[in-house]
Amino acid sequence: AAVFAFVLGCVIGSFLNVVIWRVPNHISLVNPKRSFCPNCKAQIAWYDNIPLISWLVLRAKCRNCHQPISGRYPAVELLGGLAALTVVLGGAWHAYPLWMLPDLLFFAWLSIVVAFIDFDFHKILNVIIYPSIVATILLLVLASWGTGSWPALGRAAIAGVVLSLFYLLLGFLWPGGMGMGDVKLAVLIGLNLGWLGWQQVIVGGFAAFIIGGAISGILLATKRVTTHGGIPFGPSMVIGAWVGILFGMPIAQAYLQTVGLA
Repeated sequence: AAVFAFVLGCVIGSFLNVVIWRVPNHISLVNPKRSFCPNCKAQIAWYDNIPLISWLVLRAKCRNCHQPISGRYPAVELLGGLAALTVVLGGAWHAYPLWMLPDLLFFAWLSIVVAFIDFDFHKILNVIIYPSIVATILLLVLASWGTGSWPALGRAAIAGVVLSLFYLLLGFLWPGGMGMGDVKLAVLIGLNLGWLGWQQVIVGGFAAFIIGGAISGILLATKRVTTHGGIPFGPSMVIGAWVGILFGMPIAQAYLQTVGLA
C-alpha cells in the first residue's frame, strides 16, 4: 500500500505541475490536453512524461529544443509521492481514522499547489480555493459517515469560521501582512484541523507563525525577497497545518504535561 501510494502520488504530482503552471497563467487544464514545453511549445510524448524517471533520462533537457527543464518539475512529483506516502502511513499509525484518508490526500496535494502558486505569484486563487472548500466539506461528510463522528463535522465548521476570522482580524491589524487569500485558506485549514480536534487546530495554527518566521528569515537572508516585496504566508500556513494534523495531539499532550495540566 505504501509503494502504491508513493507511485500514485508521483503521478498526481505530475498533474500538480500542470495546475501550478497553467492556472495562474490562465491556461486551460484540458486544452491542450497533453503537456507541452513552455519554451518551444512542442507536445511532450508520454514516454517523456513519466514522473521522476523522464527528467533523469532526458538529463533535464527538452527532447525537442534542448532547453533546460527546471528541477522543480521532479521536485513537485516527488513531493506528491511523499505527501501520499505520509498520509497513508499516518493512517496506518492511527494519527487519524482511515476514513480521513480521501480528505487528507486531497488536502496534501492541494497544499503543494497552494504553496507553490503563492510563492511564485503571492496569490491564493479563488478558482482553486472555492471548489476545494466544497470538496473538503463533502469529503469530511464522508469521513463523519464512515466513522459515525458527526460532532467532528460541526467542530470542523466552527474551526473553519474561527480560524478565518482570526486571519481577517490580523488583516485589519496588520494591513498588507495578511490578504483575503490567507483568510479563505484559513477556512480550508480550519475545516481539516477542526475535524480532527481542537489540539490540532491550536498547534497547526500556532506552528504556521513559527514556520513563517523561519521561512521569512531564510528568504531575507538569501535576498530572495525584501521586507518591502512581501513574503507569501500561504506556504507557512499549509506546512503548519500538516504539523497540526500529524503531530498536533502529541505536541499538545507534551505541552500540557510540561505545565502540569495533564
